[in-house]
Amino acid sequence: MIEPLISLMLSEPGRIFRAGDELNCEFQIDAVGKSELTGVEATVLWYTEGKGDEDRGIHYFERRTPADAVGQDLRQLHQIKTTLPNSPLTYDGYIVKIRWCVRVRAFLRRGKEVFFERPFQLGDVVKPKTQFPKSDVESETEGPVDAEE
Repeated sequence: MIEPLISLMLSEPGRIFRAGDELNCEFQIDAVGKSELTGVEATVLWYTEGKGDEDRGIHYFERRTPADAVGQDLRQLHQIKTTLPNSPLTYDGYIVKIRWCVRVRAFLRRGKEVFFERPFQLGDVVKPKTQFPKSDVESETEGPVDAEE
């Protein structure tokens, strides 16, 4: 069996979204018969990567079944839109990273599922410098520090 193809496009790819911006996207599923699809989910979510426990949060979620679609055909072009939240902002740190994406999952007969993700950036947080900040022990002054001063 050929894997279904999921096309997912943001209305403005490559754009850095700000809190409160509206995210518009559309998706379509191809290379699968109409009767093979039992459900489709569209999710806008964030997740962490890095040290420690990984977290995730769902900002927007929509599940559709054939009964929800025109002609019971989930393959047709479908649009979603949501207003983006104030946080968490995308972050690319040394220890932890926060990522945002739109994910579309297609559920097929016999329990199989496929998904596709399109990442995007929420906020414009400056990337950390390549060096770690000075420790509390290090002095901010130039040259040696005289302990008797």
